[in-house]
Amino acid sequence: MTLDVHLFPCRSDNYGFLIRDAATGVVAAVDTPDADRILQALQGLGWGRLDLILNTHWHPDHTEGNARLKAETGCEIVGPEEVARVAPLDRAVGGGDIVQVGETRFQVTATPGHTLGHIVYRSAADDLAFVGDTLFALGCGRLFEGTAEQMFDSLQRLKAWPDRTVLWCAHEYTASNARFTLSLDDRPETRAHAEAIFAARERGEPTVPTRLDVELRFNPFLTATSAKEFAARRAAKDGFSG
Repeated sequence: MTLDVHLFPCRSDNYGFLIRDAATGVVAAVDTPDADRILQALQGLGWGRLDLILNTHWHPDHTEGNARLKAETGCEIVGPEEVARVAPLDRAVGGGDIVQVGETRFQVTATPGHTLGHIVYRSAADDLAFVGDTLFALGCGRLFEGTAEQMFDSLQRLKAWPDRTVLWCAHEYTASNARFTLSLDDRPETRAHAEAIFAARERGEPTVPTRLDVELRFNPFLTATSAKEFAARRAAKDGFSG
């Protein structure tokens, strides 16, 4: 593995990510939910630098730290064009583009749905991806701007990745998502998976990252076989109070 990943909680339920290319020492933050927490994490790790910010979409809980981190570190900010609506952006990227973090090569995939310009970053060499608010453990992002058809198509792109791909999701929503999943899926293995999630959260442990093979087995938004079925499940989740 050529990439070090450090996860830490931010705000009420966000995760911050700092990544470092092992070969070169180049450091990036994936989204910027809280500049203070990111700077503290950098200091605590002893990495000593911030070269890049990789934004996934424009929402403030993913871009709020851009300006301060740019001012204090001089880092380059990379992300979809929509980020410029609310925060500094140096280089706009979209689906099919490549972003280098040192020697680590991230392929950008467009995943409209949560927002129209949402993107995700995948390093095939490291078998991992930073999926922002497109996909969560047992869930997916709400449709603030895009349509159910767009999000369904976006999820199909992620489903095409190798099963072993490690997915770094941007929020800790898994326990709530597990309760919704159990309302649709009563298999014993689903119950066991949910119980393991509930136990981890009781211990204060993160449920991120997850793996694509696990999500393909249990995530109700990835097991949906059509945009119509996906839309029905997304609407049901939006109204779920369990």
